[in-house]
Amino acid sequence: MQEDSAITVCINDTIARLPELRFKKPVSWILHKGEQWAVIGPNGSGKTLLADIVQCRTAIEQGDVIFGFEGKASDLVRSIAFKDVYSLADYRNSYYQQRWHATESEDMPTVRELLSGDENSVDYQELLTRFDGTSCLSKKIIYLSSGELRKFLILRTLLKHPRILILDNPFIGLDEGSRKLLVEVLHSLAQLNGLQIILLLCNPADIPDMVTNVLSVKDRDIIDSSTRQDFLNNEKLISDLFVSETSNGIVLEEPALPVNADRLSSDHDVTFRMEHIHIKYGKRTILKDLNWEVRNGEKWLLSGPNGSGKSTLLSLIYADNPQAYSNTLYLFDRKRGTGESIWEIKKRIGYVSPEMHIYYMENVPAVDIVGSGFFDSIGLYRTCTPQQFQEAKKWMSVFGIEKLERRLFLSLSSGEQRLVLLARAFVKDPDLLILDEPLHGLDVTNKKKVGQIISRFCTRPGKTLIYVTHYPNEIPKCVDKHFELIKHT
Repeated sequence: MQEDSAITVCINDTIARLPELRFKKPVSWILHKGEQWAVIGPNGSGKTLLADIVQCRTAIEQGDVIFGFEGKASDLVRSIAFKDVYSLADYRNSYYQQRWHATESEDMPTVRELLSGDENSVDYQELLTRFDGTSCLSKKIIYLSSGELRKFLILRTLLKHPRILILDNPFIGLDEGSRKLLVEVLHSLAQLNGLQIILLLCNPADIPDMVTNVLSVKDRDIIDSSTRQDFLNNEKLISDLFVSETSNGIVLEEPALPVNADRLSSDHDVTFRMEHIHIKYGKRTILKDLNWEVRNGEKWLLSGPNGSGKSTLLSLIYADNPQAYSNTLYLFDRKRGTGESIWEIKKRIGYVSPEMHIYYMENVPAVDIVGSGFFDSIGLYRTCTPQQFQEAKKWMSVFGIEKLERRLFLSLSSGEQRLVLLARAFVKDPDLLILDEPLHGLDVTNKKKVGQIISRFCTRPGKTLIYVTHYPNEIPKCVDKHFELIKHT
């Protein structure tokens, strides 16, 4: 095939060498100059595998990948995914709770130190301004919130001037203002610098106006290629992609949740109470004179912009942050620091968050990850009893991931990993459920399914819920109280 000056990338009947990386049929896809693409499909549909082919990360047995520009694909085709935080040296060599231990993170680099580029250049300053990144320059990378971390990864990649930028679910973890800002920045970059963008998405509602074309994938098969408008007008295609359900009203069977006959309803009065909480790292004040009481059985929304301290607040409740001892905090009717162990607290809490997901690098079977919820460990360091093992399998079935039981955790897509971690949070029938962006990276059907599971679980007596999201439409109907944080400058 001769190169076409109007073609950026031509994938021609490619078949991956390894069977586990193959699509059902040989992959063919052409990207023309000026096109901005969204690759859309449910969790586990093959979007990431397709991105790996574009980046020449997959060994090819048949076919070829031809680029319409000179240079190495590794230099000119860049990608950003949620898991890319693993590549940061400080995260590779750190552990989950270390983020909250200031004395153990003194050697961690700052955002400024990790950004490559001339601070005096026009590009650097323009990108920094557009992403509101100046305030983060002096922050140690380990202290960035999930949303701030996502913006940092995008900014760092754009400073390398790629020709093609692949973004895997880029809007998750960003508040509404940051999502709008990201769309504006990508739109202007695509127009002014000739940058072509490929978005990997699992929700039709996330397709921004800047996208010109949509590639639909499902079950490792390319289903359709069309313009953005034709895709959005094709209700049947969208319905077929997401298991015959649409984003306007998915009808699923009411989930039947496992019942732990040995688990009694908690009779505590106050789930937690915070009095005049003050958290500071160096010169940065995260939480200031904060008061909040949550009583047994209440259902709360915790909200606030990226960087407002939501993760820090939750780390106090989950007994990960040592500054809890220098503040007045009650958990389950007992004041912190009066002799209770961390594990006594954690055994009553089910927790999932983007931060926990970042650090979960244990490449063990998915069922073992779910089972680790019984012991509140990052990874399974104790062996489940036969009864616990069966309980873990039951919760995997509830979340529709029973077929992933023996799959290694790091081989799963980010959406599949999130479902595994959600099953882990529920497995011990906790008194307090803390769900920080629980629908992070899930497709339309899985969002609906997980929402139903949360609502059904919360009908059980003595269940308290703290729910965090930047998407109002994702708030469970059972939530009737609201606590909002402000961002301290």
